Amino acid sequence: MDEDHIETAIGRFGKYQTWVLFLITVGRFPAEYQLNNVVFIIPSVEYVCLDNNVTNHCPCENPEYDTSTIVSSVTSEWDLICDRTYLASLAQSMMQIGILAGSLLFGYLSDRYGRKSVVLISLFFEVVSVVVSAFVPHFWMFLVCRFPIGVTLGGVMLCCYILLIELCGKSFRPYAAGLQEMPFLISYFTLPIIAYFVREWRTLQLVTSVPWVIVVVYYWLLPESPRWLITVGRKKEAIQILTNIAKRNNRPTDNIEALVEKLELLNKNQQKTGNFIDLFKTPKIRVYTMIVALIWMFCSHTFFGINQYIGRLQGNLYLNVLLSAACLTPGLIIVIIATLHLRRKVSVIASFTTAAVSLLVFIIVPSDLRAATLTFAIIGLIGAYTSFVQIYLYSSEIFPTVIRNQAIGFASMFARFGGFVAPFVVNIGIEWVSILIFSGVAFGAAILCYFLPETKATTLPNTIEQREHAKM
Repeated sequence: MDEDHIETAIGRFGKYQTWVLFLITVGRFPAEYQLNNVVFIIPSVEYVCLDNNVTNHCPCENPEYDTSTIVSSVTSEWDLICDRTYLASLAQSMMQIGILAGSLLFGYLSDRYGRKSVVLISLFFEVVSVVVSAFVPHFWMFLVCRFPIGVTLGGVMLCCYILLIELCGKSFRPYAAGLQEMPFLISYFTLPIIAYFVREWRTLQLVTSVPWVIVVVYYWLLPESPRWLITVGRKKEAIQILTNIAKRNNRPTDNIEALVEKLELLNKNQQKTGNFIDLFKTPKIRVYTMIVALIWMFCSHTFFGINQYIGRLQGNLYLNVLLSAACLTPGLIIVIIATLHLRRKVSVIASFTTAAVSLLVFIIVPSDLRAATLTFAIIGLIGAYTSFVQIYLYSSEIFPTVIRNQAIGFASMFARFGGFVAPFVVNIGIEWVSILIFSGVAFGAAILCYFLPETKATTLPNTIEQREHAKM
């Protein structure tokens, strides 16, 4: 496992991998927009109750909404105010439940039937689901649409990342961990600009989805993962794809067949495919599965919890979203530097610890020092965000190819639980208690990382046996 034969054949990250990164980045925008656009399509709204001309009065039979910022939204179209406000939360929760289901479903399908087909399905049906949601005449239909939007979103986030990682050499994975976040940040930056000019929610849904129907041509542009092909015994296809990539990267092709045969020999008489049960069959994989799932849950809980406070900034809505994106951008640079120069466990533990300590300081700093409290809240958010980015890479390196997507999908399911609980913790009503919980959870994640194996500069394991027999 010391030598990465795929990297030897096609290079660490050449022209072809750059092309695949570009395709994935562009294709992911509709999914990333859905992840970020809730503030524009299901916002908290101001209104005057015409029953008595009182602002934001409940109950209210005849509200007149403030359209100076957002002309039309799901909230205003279906009157999700007063005793119907829970429906707005339910709409967002439906998407989160969909992400949970999609992570498991597409993780299984990808490990069983290949990376390429599942990436194509998730990208295309994300666009279809969003377009359908823009035309529904009733709220319950919109609510139903949020579930498939979430399902396909879960598939996009998981499978696009795994495909990219498996096309990289081991020496480039630290950069790939940062580069795969580009669609999230670019969409985060561009969404408020688009929403500023498109202030009706149905039109916004269409503008951020219809142009991407072009992803159907990805069938002829994206490759299958050669690592997966070799793992399932499809040697000829793997050689063909590796040869094509090597030619595009101006690398020699005469040694590819021999390299594939070496990998095939390593995998001989070992498991070709995996299933969900394999996450719990063997001692090491079972322990790693549970630890990684808990870390993802704690990470999600901390990130979305802190983000609740950052989102309470006063001022222009569109500018605030831009500022939030700007706060996260330095995190990518930090991730790349940390993964290049630090061991995996050290860098991930440092990120969680940074988040935890900054939140403790946040509690101590007097609330009237707004600049200081905001600064430490942002540092905490960056710490949680960099933890999230790194744990994707770390998890993909821990688990073997035959169950990699299912393992990440299982961990992502736990991350959804963490995200569900976060708003309830925020709304406890006692700020220092909420912040202390988020800090304690971040510390807990840092401690759990200690029990995982070090994976920096190691070749991605293909089989469960390779991981079980690998040294810690």
